[in-house]
Amino acid sequence: QVQLVESGGGLVQAGGSLRLSCAASGRTFSSRSMGWFRRAPEKGREFVAAISWTGSRTLYADSVKGRFAISRDNAKNMVFLQMNSLKAEDTAVYYCAQDRSQLRLGVEGSFYDYWGQGTQVTVSS
Repeated sequence: QVQLVESGGGLVQAGGSLRLSCAASGRTFSSRSMGWFRRAPEKGREFVAAISWTGSRTLYADSVKGRFAISRDNAKNMVFLQMNSLKAEDTAVYYCAQDRSQLRLGVEGSFYDYWGQGTQVTVSS
């Protein structure tokens, strides 16, 4: 079993920054790719970013490239999402998830077998 818990969400003005954290407990965290997804009130789940198990490879949605950065600290069983230059359209509930694969940087939710409960990010304009 793997449990994921997100934190770090909140209210921020457009142009500001937030860092989201995801703490993992259980087995296999250090050997799996990890991802961040988000869901806005009237939109479906959207891929945000992914990182390989060693942290050597990353993938970002076009909408966040150059603004967001995903990272991980396997010794602490944590993954992070640094969000800079935030826009109103970034407002959503953000979820971290664990991929079934070590190497794949999955953009489909079905590739992930464990999910956190989500943390709310609200960006005011």
